[in-house]
Amino acid sequence: MIALIPARGGSKGVPRKNIRLLGGKPLIYWTINAAMQASNVDRIILSTDDYEIAEICKHTGIEIPFMRPKELAHDNSLAIDNYIYTVDRLINEFNYNIDPFAVLLPTTPFRNSLDIDDSIELFSRKNADSVISCSELPHPLSWAFDVDDEGRIDKSNNPKVNKMMNRQDETQQFMPNGGVYILKHSLLKETHSYYSENTYAHIMPLERSIDIDTELDFEFAEFMVNKHAKSQ
Repeated sequence: MIALIPARGGSKGVPRKNIRLLGGKPLIYWTINAAMQASNVDRIILSTDDYEIAEICKHTGIEIPFMRPKELAHDNSLAIDNYIYTVDRLINEFNYNIDPFAVLLPTTPFRNSLDIDDSIELFSRKNADSVISCSELPHPLSWAFDVDDEGRIDKSNNPKVNKMMNRQDETQQFMPNGGVYILKHSLLKETHSYYSENTYAHIMPLERSIDIDTELDFEFAEFMVNKHAKSQ
């Protein structure tokens, strides 16, 4: 299977985060290394609009057949549009055989090769439309509420707030962590959605599910790297 690693140059929360050093190496290297160690990944493709990212990554052996157009790399650009565009070009211009394919976000550095392989095997075993890696939410959604412009709590969008139960009595709920997506190109183009009634979850522990969006996330990731190094 082909693995696509999308890495645009712009990032407001953590500037240049895809190539910022984590544990002494660029953040994106963690994902490249996991993909290279995965038994079920045949080729790894980088999708980037940024020439510095491309230059840093090309020495790893990752394939960079073309640069991502700027219109697919803005803050408001949809990732799904880039995946469809990239796979279309790989099929039509480079004769790649891609359906399904994997997406590995570089902002989830601690997903490992087993997470990738297990997701691909789950996709095949279940004859799935898609597989999405997930982690358990730390708090139930029934605890959530809105806050209006005056700072007043608004429970109208979540009637369960009034029935708040102990965490252990709530149903487990999960959210995608960006570690692994296994997607059908043909279905993605048809539905423009990652999800169907035949979507399965690859559940990952919280310590491998850190998704870096903020400086605090990055600091916590550094803490985890240092903690692991001290335990060796």
